[in-house]
Amino acid sequence: MKKVNVLFVCLGNICRSPTAHGVFQHKVAEARLGDSILVDSAGTGAWHIGNAPDERAIAAASARGYELGALRARQTRAEDFDDFDYILAMDRQNLSDLQQSRPAGYGGQLDLFLNFGRHPDFAEVPDPYYGAVQGFELVLDLVEGAAEGLLADIRHKYSL
Repeated sequence: MKKVNVLFVCLGNICRSPTAHGVFQHKVAEARLGDSILVDSAGTGAWHIGNAPDERAIAAASARGYELGALRARQTRAEDFDDFDYILAMDRQNLSDLQQSRPAGYGGQLDLFLNFGRHPDFAEVPDPYYGAVQGFELVLDLVEGAAEGLLADIRHKYSL
């Protein structure tokens, strides 16, 4: 059976994409699909390579039972288009950046993560970095809904 590989992408890979990574990884484990779905995250920027997620993201996620502390930021790379079936951006700017570097033969799904969500008021996951703690709670709310939709999509598409 083919493993389905999912990559979440934001700008610095310390707030939104590691939150999506941790939440989705948790949901995959709950569904007992860890052997079938690989989850990763990355940033289009290089500022935080090797750093743990933002402490506020870790704390907000931990309060809801998600573990982000072991994650480390990395930058997207050309090989991601070979390795991942889903490359999901947190916002339109990062999606645009990914579209510009996408090779012509990429057969996976490059999309906005919230297209799998159920929050009609949000097309993008807002960046909480320069805001208050409530921004990290909103990110979790949005990500949890989109993670459920993504998992349903993968289960349907790959008969898991």
